[in-house]
Amino acid sequence: MRQVAATEAKARLAELLREVEYGEIVAITRHGRTVAHLTPPPDHERETRQAAVARFRAWREHRRPVGMTTDEILDLVREGRRF
Repeated sequence: MRQVAATEAKARLAELLREVEYGEIVAITRHGRTVAHLTPPPDHERETRQAAVARFRAWREHRRPVGMTTDEILDLVREGRRF
């Protein structure tokens, strides 16, 4: 965690925000005491992706087997057939 004085943070806010975008946490100090933290927001996209993968895995566990290989299915699709 990087510590920056409040006056320096005010002058270099854009640079500090860029660092936070890349995962850095910045402590802003006043007279040597931490008064605030700049932190990245929670990674909701990551949670959403993990939930989607979990749903897909659960679906895959309970799906009905097709009885054909992927190549056979692709051949049928190329012929214009639907299954």
